[in-house]
Amino acid sequence: MSKGVVYLVGAGPGDPKLITVRGLEAIKRADVVVYDRLASPRLLRHMKPGAEKIFVGKLPDKHMLKQSEINQLLVDLALQGKIVTRLKGGDPSVFGRVGEEAELLAENEVAFEIIPGITSAIAVPAYAGIPVTHRDFTSSFSIVTGHEYKNKTYNGVNWENLSQASGTLIFLMGVANLEFICNKLIEGGKTTSTPVALIRWGTWMDQETITGTLTDIVEKVRVANFKSPAVIIVGEVVKLRDKLAWFEKKPLFGKRILVTRARSQASELSNLIEDLGGEAVEFPVIRIQATSQAAARTALGDALQRLEDFDWVIFTSVNGVDHFFEAIREQQIDIRRMYKAKIAAVGPKTSEALRSRGLLVELLPSKFHGDELLASVAEQLKPGQQVLLPTADIAKEYIPARLRELGLQITEVDVYETVLETSGGAEIIEMLEQKVLQIITFTSSSTVTNLFHALKELGVDHPLELIKDCQIACIGPMTAQTAIEAGLTIDYLAEEATVESLVASLYKN
Repeated sequence: MSKGVVYLVGAGPGDPKLITVRGLEAIKRADVVVYDRLASPRLLRHMKPGAEKIFVGKLPDKHMLKQSEINQLLVDLALQGKIVTRLKGGDPSVFGRVGEEAELLAENEVAFEIIPGITSAIAVPAYAGIPVTHRDFTSSFSIVTGHEYKNKTYNGVNWENLSQASGTLIFLMGVANLEFICNKLIEGGKTTSTPVALIRWGTWMDQETITGTLTDIVEKVRVANFKSPAVIIVGEVVKLRDKLAWFEKKPLFGKRILVTRARSQASELSNLIEDLGGEAVEFPVIRIQATSQAAARTALGDALQRLEDFDWVIFTSVNGVDHFFEAIREQQIDIRRMYKAKIAAVGPKTSEALRSRGLLVELLPSKFHGDELLASVAEQLKPGQQVLLPTADIAKEYIPARLRELGLQITEVDVYETVLETSGGAEIIEMLEQKVLQIITFTSSSTVTNLFHALKELGVDHPLELIKDCQIACIGPMTAQTAIEAGLTIDYLAEEATVESLVASLYKN
């Protein structure tokens, strides 16, 4: 058996988007990912199907594995021929003990690669509005361990020299030793009024910052019950925080928001949330796929064979557009056969999906829901005209029923269907039980019903009781009505049926 390879990867300071491109490639390539608590678990979503994950995290009072055991684990996995990614918070070379892991790999002739990461020593202060250098204050900085290895073979921290240095001092892993650090710096000559900041869970949605001086910061930290992990910054640059703090001022900062949208579409909503400082937790409770029912596929095929008969084709979603054209490709239908039809769409995203395929929408209602669509098309439709309506298997009958009342001949076909999805649900249930999710977003009626179904399938007897403390955000009135019928109270309702409007409602209300 040939040996594997080990990638020793810096995951960055916490925000999963701060990992390097090379680091992300190593995660996607790995057969096994060995990770600790300071590496964002959201990075594990990028693992390939079937890859194994092993948690070796360390808590202040508990180690899952000793460092020597982690070193040996990496060797053993590689000797089994596996591609191993060792995912470490921050940069692996900055107090990440990567040297010890690499040494044992080298001794066992295992190929390895060290992939640097953004160190928390620089990134965390930056997210708190504290640049580690500034030409008005200092042109140097020092990174110091706040928790020295007891059996070290080198001289310890030279506190007197460190105290006399004019640059910024950055201590990692030092919260438990904060009083000792402050006393040593004062004894070495630092003025008692020297500014100090502690940033906890920097770059994460949970980021907290506390500031003071060498004389009062210990008491402030005690009163605030400020715990690790935190970065300690000592120096005049701390004064810049009042002016430069930016991350904690984002409108959704501190909000952990559940996204129930299908995985293929969730990233758009998640990115908007995260750009505004929130944390998106994805639990796609629906999977969208081409219709699988034989009768529905036959009806769709029949409709596509007579595209030239239709006077109108009305699309109510991007999914409808995508799967309509996929069916056309599968059946090798010439789109030019739809030459007579005028196109109507609900919402700008649906319109854009059609435009990208060379079709211009002749009717786009100003508001993106069924009533507005009907009001808009009613003036242009004539009794007897034929209308093709590509929809989902669970589409409501309201729109086709109203169109029939206007005297139109409606051909309604299922081009896609929604399937219940429960993967990742155990983690979501745990977060709901711990009440660390503040908002649940729903982008369709099916996401409402499927969330309840998913929770029940995962063993939750009373889903409503589990989610009652979360605020509820809905993309439109039909989705909101479904949520109300399920027993939920609506806290946020988008003005328009778009994800942009949905996100805006979360901080404009």
